[in-house]
Amino acid sequence: MSQPLHERLQPYPTEKLQALAAQTPLRTSLPPISFSWGEPQHATPHLVVQALAEHAGGIGRYPKVAGSDALREAIAAWIARRHGVAGLDPAREIVPVNGAKDALFSLAQVVLRANRPRHGAPVVLVSNPGYQVYEGAALLAGAEPYYLDIDPAQGLAAAFDAVPAHIWPRVRLAYLCSPDNPSGHVYALPDWEHALALAERHGFHIVSDECYSELYFDEGAPPLGVLAAAQALGRDRQRILAVASLSKRSNAPGLRSGFVAGDADVLERLRLYRSYCGGVLSPAVQGASIAAWQDEAHVEENRRLYREKFAFAIPLLQQVARLQQPQAGFFAWLDIRASGLDDVAFTRELLAEQNVAVVPGTFLARTVNGRNPGAGHVRIALVAAAEECAQGVERLVAFARAWQPAAA
Repeated sequence: MSQPLHERLQPYPTEKLQALAAQTPLRTSLPPISFSWGEPQHATPHLVVQALAEHAGGIGRYPKVAGSDALREAIAAWIARRHGVAGLDPAREIVPVNGAKDALFSLAQVVLRANRPRHGAPVVLVSNPGYQVYEGAALLAGAEPYYLDIDPAQGLAAAFDAVPAHIWPRVRLAYLCSPDNPSGHVYALPDWEHALALAERHGFHIVSDECYSELYFDEGAPPLGVLAAAQALGRDRQRILAVASLSKRSNAPGLRSGFVAGDADVLERLRLYRSYCGGVLSPAVQGASIAAWQDEAHVEENRRLYREKFAFAIPLLQQVARLQQPQAGFFAWLDIRASGLDDVAFTRELLAEQNVAVVPGTFLARTVNGRNPGAGHVRIALVAAAEECAQGVERLVAFARAWQPAAA
């Protein structure tokens, strides 16, 4: 008897970290500081909260699975302004969703059940390290994850070129994340060109997770999304799907609001799928979402706050760890091998001595052929207020300095 699909799932990194913390007695009275999870802590814009209240009367009606015309039109207008992609059909090429996770999971169920290889299980390319939902979505759709070891120094092409020839005929979906979690690396046009050419050659779909796309540091160089890349390369939107949300852009993770845009045929099946699983945004959430997508001032202020924190943190962290200034996002990906500790031990001892929580890199990646690309790294999320982030960084630097002589 084959193993039930749900039994193939691994514990979520949150659970692993909680278990590690439970086994780690504190040796300090310092107050806790968490750099562990990417939950935005900046204030949700008043205009979003106000719009949510103004549309609260809508909870007395069943919402449409496809979302309101007004919401889809607001999203299409935002995509045109932000990405320069005009001509999207709001009725056919956009589906509002309950946050990015909803879309990322659901798309695998829709794409893989309609497009299976002749022989063997379908294969889903999953960035490694990366968001564990990609893997879970593949497994619960009856597919096999194939892990793309993403190294920003080598580029996306190197990760694709490492895929064996015998795997390509079964590849049906690729999850790509730009800006990348955890490194903050942004894919340039040549990266997208390589990925789109492979998708066309082998007939697989690309799902581009762009939930960090609005948290960039250079106001003159916003990250290039897959839809804009396809347009620049003269390609249509077949087999291309972009996912974005308001969680990071607008500091509204509890709103659970985002969208999928792209391939109209896939989105038609997605609407049908969602009509059965109940994934519908309430009218109040839709009203608040329209307000958020129509305003950029709060997003610019959000970026300013992150720029200030990273400008302080990165030079300090570079004194004790190898890392590059990320191009976007709110994570820093620290190479801590100079400490002489592995990433799990570093996380445990940092928590015990400084009461600062980070995430071990091995919790965010999978070991394949004896190698885990997250090993020797920890991820920190600079999501808290500036003063708390500064205190946490200073504690982390003091901890790492104390360990470095032991590694020499």
